[in-house]
Amino acid sequence: MAKQLKRRLHDRPRKRTHHPVEEMMANYMLEGHKPKKEPDVIKWAKWFEKTNRRVKESYIGEARVSTVFLGIDHQFIKGPPLLFETMVFGGVLDEEQDRCSTWEEAEKMHDAMVKRVKEKK
Repeated sequence: MAKQLKRRLHDRPRKRTHHPVEEMMANYMLEGHKPKKEPDVIKWAKWFEKTNRRVKESYIGEARVSTVFLGIDHQFIKGPPLLFETMVFGGVLDEEQDRCSTWEEAEKMHDAMVKRVKEKK
């Protein structure tokens, strides 16, 4: 009896459920400047390793402003995926950062951060 029950439980098709973290931590690749979700983590990792993900980089005195495509959605609440990050390294605004969803927004975000760094210099 126990063997039959065990066999029946084992033979039942299992429903795949998505864990909330899997949805949050979605991987993305760029096609041109457009982010596309990539479910295959191996394909994503190979792409991520070899691709230049830099949008812009600027030097203002001792500060460097860098804007890159992150490749992973950093949106931890409801809303559009946050895939691009601008960060300041050095200077008065060291470690200041901002994130956005599109390449076009990232270019504008970078320019705005450069302006802020110049004003604080």
